[in-house]
Amino acid sequence: MTQDVIALTPQMPDTRTLLAGLHAGGPDLLVNRAGDGSVAQLCTAAGQALVSLEAPRYLQVPGEVARLLGSGVHAESPVWWTEARATSSVEAAAQLAGSVAGRLVAVHGGEVWPREAGHTDVVADLADAAADAVPLGVDLLTEKAAVVIQGRPVIAATTWLTDVVRNAARTGRELQIVTPPGTGLTFPARTLLDGLPSRWVVSDPGCGYYDGLSGAVLHWHEGRFTHAAGDKPQIADAFRPRPGTGGERQLLLSIRTVHPADEHLVLGGALEQAWRTLTGAPPAGWATSEPISAPWSPRQLTDLARTRAQQSLPTWAVAIGTPDRPAIATMRTARTHLGVEEHITLAIGYRADQHIPADAMPELAESLVARHDLATMIGQLRTARADLTTPAHHEPPPVPLSFTLGPDAVADLGLDHARRALTGTAPIRLGPAARPALHYPLGDGTDPATWQRLRQINDHVNRARQAEQGGASVARPEATKVGGPTPPRQRN
Repeated sequence: MTQDVIALTPQMPDTRTLLAGLHAGGPDLLVNRAGDGSVAQLCTAAGQALVSLEAPRYLQVPGEVARLLGSGVHAESPVWWTEARATSSVEAAAQLAGSVAGRLVAVHGGEVWPREAGHTDVVADLADAAADAVPLGVDLLTEKAAVVIQGRPVIAATTWLTDVVRNAARTGRELQIVTPPGTGLTFPARTLLDGLPSRWVVSDPGCGYYDGLSGAVLHWHEGRFTHAAGDKPQIADAFRPRPGTGGERQLLLSIRTVHPADEHLVLGGALEQAWRTLTGAPPAGWATSEPISAPWSPRQLTDLARTRAQQSLPTWAVAIGTPDRPAIATMRTARTHLGVEEHITLAIGYRADQHIPADAMPELAESLVARHDLATMIGQLRTARADLTTPAHHEPPPVPLSFTLGPDAVADLGLDHARRALTGTAPIRLGPAARPALHYPLGDGTDPATWQRLRQINDHVNRARQAEQGGASVARPEATKVGGPTPPRQRN
């Protein structure tokens, strides 16, 4: 299992201290730079990487350490987070990672996670260590899969995980993350893995291996974890529904905006508006991976997205709320022929004693239409953990609350045609009379049959698009896509 060791220090580790940590393996190991230069690797003379040390990250957002490492960690933001990752191919490499982190804490104070891993001893006799030819951070590499074994309490969308996802996809492999049953996924990690060639494999002492998202019993076959071919997958007993979450719920929003590509454009406005409407405050912080390090700044987000757009690259970012108001979002921004598109997924957690502002959806839709170039929005409600993590057992799927079609899509379809998208229900008109948007209430978030109502809107819109494409040209075909989540289905 790959060993991750984190030094949490109140002061930024300086160059001298980092070098002292990197020499925990003695003078015969080499220090190389990797990635974009932000990662240092301790390597043997033959070039085998034993430990990678990521550049220290300054966490200014309250609650991030406890959210990702558990309440037993005493360090609080602001804190410097320096992560050392050891290869699983050499047993003593984990001791080396612990010594690197322990030396940083010995100089600057703070603590090591996990606590028992930290020390300051020299780990000798590694210069000639032989290891399997697998990338650092991957425990097993086959022709079909990149397998990573993790023991963290929460799997987050870290820089390391996004790199592993990218490399696995580039080489045509499926990413398979193996964890114990008590591990959960953060919302961004679930979003990152969902829809990609990936699998969350849970190793349960009582029932073997199963898929953490579908519950399908798995076995190792031809270089990867998979379920038995042919028959419907068997569901592991450990995955089956458990006693209720005590009334905890999650409100989920999928928002798509399309902005004119203007030099004065500032991104993040739609996300901030949704956050303020539903929680009463803006996001607390943002970053391009977890942990979330920087205070919320639409201007910095825009500057990053503009720089990446000049390289024809999209921008993926995560935003987080305060610990007392669990909320987290992912946002993908890209330049397209329509303009600048934002695809936002926002999740807000509620305890049983907290009010869920489902009745604020029309107000939110109105403000997004008026000021933030809304294309579509879908609201959903689900019974699930208020801390927004995904556990390795069954949770009920989300249920649609409402759907909003932006003014461009309504104009493309024709107002009369768009109004008839949902039989028996008149949508709410939003925005100016000359160019309205339409908001379709679907239910109260308790009846799974509302998926049929959302499908009805989707089919109505798609039939209109197909009819127009078969005749006159459509000026903005993408503007009429419903988008957003699809009904939940069994993962293979």
